[in-house]
Amino acid sequence: MVQLTPKQKQELLSVLLSNKTKLEQQLLDAESATGVVTLDQSSVGRVSRVDAMQQQSMAVSTRAIAEASLRKVLKTLKRMDAEDFGYCGECDKPIQFNRLKVQPQASHCLKCQDQLDQA
Repeated sequence: MVQLTPKQKQELLSVLLSNKTKLEQQLLDAESATGVVTLDQSSVGRVSRVDAMQQQSMAVSTRAIAEASLRKVLKTLKRMDAEDFGYCGECDKPIQFNRLKVQPQASHCLKCQDQLDQA
């Protein structure tokens, strides 16, 4: 395997910027869904209140995942100019371009990631 070409890096940059935009929009959309649930018993039944609280809980969880994903994307954007971008943090071999296209923030090759997941 060889290191990434400038064209491949540009393609990955486009994917990362697209992911960043989507995640930022998702966080904006989630702001209203994560607000305080009003429990006006005169206008909402018990089941509806429970449903609203569950939806809020899911929105809070989804927002946390989106925030973590955005942090990873931003970190990867900063790393793109580094000489070690695209190389495995464990074995120091190049990460396959197809893997980076799917998950540009990957910092390990498939083999090392599999070993880390099993540990």
